[in-house]
Amino acid sequence: MKHTIINFRKGTFCILVLLMLPLAIIQSGCEKLVEAEAPNNSLNGLNVYESDATASSVLSGIYIGMSSANFNGGAFGTSAAVTSLSLFPALSSDELILFNMNNSNYRNYYRYELNSYNVVFMDFWSTIYKVVSVTNTAIEGLNKSTGLTPAVKQQLLGEAKFMRAFCYFYLVNLYGDVPLAISSSPETNRLLSRSPKADVYKQIINDLKEAKSLLNDNYVKEDGSLTTERTRPNKYAATALLARVYLYNNEGNFAEAEAQASEVINNATLYKAISLNDVFLKNSQEAIWQLQPVLTNPSNTQEARFFVLPETGPTGSYPVYLSTNIVNSFETGDNRMTSWVGSVTPGSNTFHFPNKYKNTGTSASVTEYSMILRLAEQYLIRAEARAQQNNIAGAQADLNVIRNRAGLGNTIANDKASLLTAIMQERKVELFTEWGHRWFDLKRSGTIETVMTPVAIQKGTTWNNNWQLYPVPLTDLQRDPNLVQNPGYQ
Repeated sequence: MKHTIINFRKGTFCILVLLMLPLAIIQSGCEKLVEAEAPNNSLNGLNVYESDATASSVLSGIYIGMSSANFNGGAFGTSAAVTSLSLFPALSSDELILFNMNNSNYRNYYRYELNSYNVVFMDFWSTIYKVVSVTNTAIEGLNKSTGLTPAVKQQLLGEAKFMRAFCYFYLVNLYGDVPLAISSSPETNRLLSRSPKADVYKQIINDLKEAKSLLNDNYVKEDGSLTTERTRPNKYAATALLARVYLYNNEGNFAEAEAQASEVINNATLYKAISLNDVFLKNSQEAIWQLQPVLTNPSNTQEARFFVLPETGPTGSYPVYLSTNIVNSFETGDNRMTSWVGSVTPGSNTFHFPNKYKNTGTSASVTEYSMILRLAEQYLIRAEARAQQNNIAGAQADLNVIRNRAGLGNTIANDKASLLTAIMQERKVELFTEWGHRWFDLKRSGTIETVMTPVAIQKGTTWNNNWQLYPVPLTDLQRDPNLVQNPGYQ
């Protein structure tokens, strides 16, 4: 894994350079930059954490990278795969139909034709580990720093801990057991073997607990001053992710999942369940953490650019649309079908598409930000945690918040088993094509084989349960003798 766990000096320099280069150069990738040593008179690992501005720019570089990634497959620096987590797991699950089967890059995820050497087009493993590397070096640099404003240092350390936990959450859910790199030492990291999922989750929980204690309750700018922009993680972003992790963890700490979700839900000053049409607007009260678009063309979200179909329907440039499985899952009268699902009818065929993000414009007016964490998920987490603890009335109440907002009546589920089924259904129609939720729900609920066996046939293949985990890239296997491939892959 030597190439994915990059050197402190090189990794930091790469992120800083990203902030200073023209956008066209940024989009071309960061691989060559990480090989370049910082000039003697430039910022490097020895002094970057002695200034509030330069230290803040390290974390800002991660968020810029996440927002800049191109859904159409452009590999961007350290973060391309992170932003594409709304697309590729949805292709693997039962959410999207691939229109153009000639595009092998998409087909590999859609028909489960991935292997260790063709995964490079959208390589979650390597790209997310590069973000882990930046967070590791940031944590070490911040801890050693003596020149930062204390409040800024505390916030940045919280952001770094949060981002490392965020990365490992996705790694463990995409790949299962993964190497647990928590230092910046290439000598240590290049020979790591896989750590059990339980150990990875323990590290995630520890990082999130520390992040909660460090992050500001409110939203802040790079300099630590308050802002209305919800684009840097705050205490409640860490709390929201912690609630999810407690729910997902194999040990199933449902009482903690409920408690963490309640912390977010109870902060009515910052967060409210708002109108469906306002949810994905920038800085909406639904938003716990968003990414601000940074590309000038388009100026709004990559989700709108990629998912919203033109009147001519799906094409090579717009290769996916919603499956009938998703479209037919909405109950009669569900306003999410009209607010969050669009359609076009070129000729005799109607194609539905995700329409949560609507602004495909390229003007200077930015109205939507990419949503990463939002309040509705917290209600669904708490509903599930309460149901698991046989708090039937509490689970119903949380589920009804989401249903009533969508124009639906109260749930008729009235026992643990029926409530858990109803909650999974609600997650399906509330969180579709968002950050891999559906793909992960199928796996953690143990229903993936039942659901995907007929779906795989519709896709033109036969389901193999090994496919619920993605393969490790061949280059990493070759460079780390202690690393083994996931079962079922070459």
